[in-house]
Amino acid sequence: MSLSPAPILETDRLILRMPEAADFDAWAAFAADEEAARYLGGPQPRTAAWRGLCTMTGAWAIRGFSMFSVIEKASGRWVGRLGPWQPEGWPGTEVGWGLAREAWGKGYATEGAAAAMDYAFDVLGWTEAIHTIDPDNAASQAVARRLGSTNLGPSALPAPLDAMPVEAWGQTREQWRARRNR
Repeated sequence: MSLSPAPILETDRLILRMPEAADFDAWAAFAADEEAARYLGGPQPRTAAWRGLCTMTGAWAIRGFSMFSVIEKASGRWVGRLGPWQPEGWPGTEVGWGLAREAWGKGYATEGAAAAMDYAFDVLGWTEAIHTIDPDNAASQAVARRLGSTNLGPSALPAPLDAMPVEAWGQTREQWRARRNR
C-alpha cells in the first residue's frame, strides 16, 4: 500500500520510484559502504539504514515528496536514492543523490537528478533547487556542474549533521528551463 500517490519517473536507463521494503537489503549495503557513505554522514549499521529508508518513505506522506529509489532498468537492481529532499531545518529545496558504488561512473546521478529537477520545478513548483555537497566531493560537484548548477558558497545542515562541511550548489527554475530549452 502506498502512503501517498508517488509518481514513477522513467529515464532512458532508470526507474525512479518511492522506496519500498524490498529495497532494504541494497539500501543497507549502500549505507554501510564506507566509500559510498563517505560524504553522506559516514557508514551506518542496518538499524540506522532502516530508519533512513523509513524516513525517506515517510516523507512522501508528510511532505508529499522525497527521494526516489533508483532502479536500473537493465537489471532491475536498486542502485541508489535521489530526488527532492527538504527535511526540517534544511538550508533549501534540495535535489540530492547517493548511488551505490557499482553504479558510479555510468552517468546515473546526472540522468536521474535531471529527471528529479524537472519533477521538482514542473510538478512541485519549486523556484530553486540546491545540492548540499561536501567541499571535497569532486564527483558530486561534477554532477552539479553537468546539471548547470553553480557553487553558491558555504551552507550548514541541521543537527545532527551540523558538523559536516557543505557548500550549496544550485540554480533557479528559470536557469534550469533556459538550459533545458537550448
